[in-house]
Amino acid sequence: MISEHLPILAVILPLVGALTVLLAGWAERRYCYPVAVAVLTIQFGLSLAILREVLRGGTIHYYLGDWAPPWGIELVVDHLSAYVLVILVFLSLLSCIYAKRSIGGEIDPQKTVAFYVMFLLLVVGVCGITVTGDIFNLYVFLEISSIAAYTLVASGREKKGLLAGFNYLIMGTISACFILIGIGHLYVVTGTLNMADLARLLPPLYDSTIIHVAFIFFIVGLSIKTALFPLHTWLPDAYSHAPSAISVLISTVISKMGIYATIRILFSVFTVGFIVDHLPILEFFAWVAAIAVIAGSVIAIAQTDLKRMLAYSSVSQMGYIMLGIGIANSVAMTGGVLHILNHALIKGCLFMVAGAIIYRVGLRKIDDFKGLAGRMPYTCAAFFIAAISMIGLPPTVGFMSKWYLTLGAIEAGEWFFVVVILASTLLNAIYFWRVLEYAYFRHADAETPELESRVPVSMLLPMLVLAAGCVVFFFAVSIPLGIIDAAVADLLGGA
Repeated sequence: MISEHLPILAVILPLVGALTVLLAGWAERRYCYPVAVAVLTIQFGLSLAILREVLRGGTIHYYLGDWAPPWGIELVVDHLSAYVLVILVFLSLLSCIYAKRSIGGEIDPQKTVAFYVMFLLLVVGVCGITVTGDIFNLYVFLEISSIAAYTLVASGREKKGLLAGFNYLIMGTISACFILIGIGHLYVVTGTLNMADLARLLPPLYDSTIIHVAFIFFIVGLSIKTALFPLHTWLPDAYSHAPSAISVLISTVISKMGIYATIRILFSVFTVGFIVDHLPILEFFAWVAAIAVIAGSVIAIAQTDLKRMLAYSSVSQMGYIMLGIGIANSVAMTGGVLHILNHALIKGCLFMVAGAIIYRVGLRKIDDFKGLAGRMPYTCAAFFIAAISMIGLPPTVGFMSKWYLTLGAIEAGEWFFVVVILASTLLNAIYFWRVLEYAYFRHADAETPELESRVPVSMLLPMLVLAAGCVVFFFAVSIPLGIIDAAVADLLGGA
């Protein structure tokens, strides 16, 4: 039955899609877009089928070539994997739909074929990360997606984009080296690369210096990938100067890929027993995350460029997820994992709005947005919904994740983190209100407003879908929470 092969199909389909796009592009460049959208639509359906199988029958184990682990390579899809896979593929699909018109003025036409090929290769890497049960293959897929991301960031016409892509490459390479050295240390002492096998063999070795060194290498490498403050230096330029569709993609998909890898390494390889009893790192994580939440918000306030403001906002938002991981009780973890979905919806919508404004009126500076709501009513309405969700006001999804994080901090007796969450909410309100003030309450300098119809449907529809999601999942939060509760229980192992 085809359902037995769903995990490997999640990797093969976008890989075959990338080759198909390349062949179609040789025949006619305009075929690339519909082929890429078709592949990602099927991939999204496939991810939903995988999620359904996990909800029905529990964790899926798939042995490549019928070689059982630890000798063979195993694909494993549990509740967390399936949840993250659906989110990442959905955002990839919307980003691809959005790219049809947005890339027209941002990349050279002769790069169109390469753009969609690299787009799908990035999806290959992302899907591979979520389904692999092998730590070395996690590294391989991480690098496939990262290399594609470096290329896509540098693909635009802006020279600053080329420099941003190069800086991203340098930091990403450093990150990859740290992760690979960590994997090497684990292999030296265990002789296995299977994650479940590592979790079984490591407990007697928890006091080993080699294991401690490996863990530190992983933490540093993955912190760079997730742009955790203060290792976030590659992020602002990459988000700001990439083509708009790629800003959407890397802010929603690539950032979550790093978060997923971090959670998987911490809780599925080293396990709660190590990170609580033998090398208590979680409190340190929580404090670093708290600093990231405040620092990202403060720096965002100082920005005058909309995309750069959103970039620093992402530094803060990654802090929320890591704060949930650092507090590490079931309530806070639920808030952190829920924020993976919420941030993807919110930040995807915000970057789509930024791209639409650049595409339609060529504006990036917030001070130039006077009266913009009258010229782009639907676009600004989407921004308003996403902004209040990022601030954390009901009835939007941002409120739900902050609510769980706050309850988790209270349950842990960490009142300082409660103050951090509340303070960051006020800081978020400051920098988003500035945009809303100019768009809605300042008079436009232009005499004649333009029509909203000039924002293409392929750009407008995805941002409205994400804006609607920000409200829908506030009322339907039980849907993701049903999956998240099972995922958190697996990660914490009853601890």
